[in-house]
Amino acid sequence: MTTKRIIPCLDVKDGRVVKGVRFEGLRDVEDPVVLARYYNDSQADELVFYDIAASTEGRPIFADLLRRVAEAVRIPLMAGGGIADLEDFGRALDCGASKVSVNSGALRDPELVRRAAERYGSRCVVLSMDVRRTEHGYRVFSGGGRTDTGRDALDWARLGEALGAGEIVLNSIDADGVRSGFDLPMLEAVGGAVGIPIVASGGAGTMQDFAEALRIPGVAAGLSAGAFHSRTVLIPELKRYLREQGIPVLLPGEAASQ
Repeated sequence: MTTKRIIPCLDVKDGRVVKGVRFEGLRDVEDPVVLARYYNDSQADELVFYDIAASTEGRPIFADLLRRVAEAVRIPLMAGGGIADLEDFGRALDCGASKVSVNSGALRDPELVRRAAERYGSRCVVLSMDVRRTEHGYRVFSGGGRTDTGRDALDWARLGEALGAGEIVLNSIDADGVRSGFDLPMLEAVGGAVGIPIVASGGAGTMQDFAEALRIPGVAAGLSAGAFHSRTVLIPELKRYLREQGIPVLLPGEAASQ
């Protein structure tokens, strides 16, 4: 059985980790390198580094800071923010990322996903989707969750898979920072639409929230920022709980199964 992953997320702005609610009201949390070391030592399976202002500011990802974070951890690192072309993919990988997450760049130019998968391999290409519930169904939003792109989330996920993305990070804008649980119906809908792994993001507040999401077919990982940053959920305790619930997670000293 495939091992499920627990992934903390560093949303970085102006060189600091920040956190908000539904993509708004950002507050300062910690230095990214300090927090990266903490999660590395806390048995996280992977770490996400998002330069959340890069796309809106029209610049590449903060390469120096990303490199420092990569040097501070021994676990896989996913990086995103300001990924607009193949050179941006290469820059993030050269800085130590093992995967690159693309969001706005793919919305502007979907073929970027195909080009990146052809050059770097699908395992390095992650499609990040910011999704809201609307009267028209699940819709993909851009611009920090403010602009409805008009794209149906299920259709966009299918296209991303067809173009070569190896994984999808599914961010629920409605649940982000609320800590009332992942959007399970949305995870079920998107997970049933594609065959690539889904990373659940947005809404985690308890260990049970992770268990509920990770039981959904297609959901390979649970991602959170606030629940981990606040120490409301501690990763070692979460993993022990999930193992007790029959959910396969990697404990210290164990080798991952694929």
